[in-house]
Amino acid sequence: MSLALLDKIYVVLIETSHPGNIGGAARAMKNMGLSNLRLVRPKQFPCAEATARASGADDILACAQVYDSFEESLQDCNLIMGTSARPRSIAWQMLTPRGCAEQAIRSEGKIALVFGREHSGLTNAELDRCHYWIQIPTNPEFSSLNLAAAVQVLAYELRGAALAFSPANVETVETEPNEPPASTEAMLQFYQHLEQTLIELEFLDPEKPRRLMRRLQRLFNRAQPNDSEINILRGILSAAEGKYIEKHAPRRLKNEP
Repeated sequence: MSLALLDKIYVVLIETSHPGNIGGAARAMKNMGLSNLRLVRPKQFPCAEATARASGADDILACAQVYDSFEESLQDCNLIMGTSARPRSIAWQMLTPRGCAEQAIRSEGKIALVFGREHSGLTNAELDRCHYWIQIPTNPEFSSLNLAAAVQVLAYELRGAALAFSPANVETVETEPNEPPASTEAMLQFYQHLEQTLIELEFLDPEKPRRLMRRLQRLFNRAQPNDSEINILRGILSAAEGKYIEKHAPRRLKNEP
């Protein structure tokens, strides 16, 4: 058994409206051996209703970390998976709860499971930060699922995967140790650098960005580059930007008044 693997899982709840749902989520987590809870701008916390619904999982509420921004809550995480029931105009890599658990257990570094608002879920911008989209296969005629119930479903699958996990069952193809994916903070800095460079190269019009950056984020989220690879990519961007500026500097100076 490898239940210690559950320690790298972080449940992130965004702008939860009802404190009872926070307590219910904490109870679901403790039932299945999860302990790391992060809250992003909860409407009401701490709250007696959350404590009452936790039904003995007070320790998880006491240790819960509260953040002012979504980005801040993920800055040290290497793999991010977000839940969403709504169809989206741009395709994400979709996982079932069981697929999510299998992916999480075999991944390196900290892993965030992100749950959106009760009434509207995750925004497109928030889902853009996720490597995978998790969809719980509910009855299409009655698909609304309580937040704590959704946490329970994923926590159950994670515990089952952790109990079944054995390093001997994992095929190792690479000859050198795997490096965990780059952190959310490193990826955000890379995306900002990428967008700045594309604008400088006149490939991206900042007035009409359409969906280019969102699609590029999908591309790199699928690849899950590590820190070394991100450094290489940013080096390429800097070199391309420098060459472009060097090539066009005379023309710019000539056109300046």
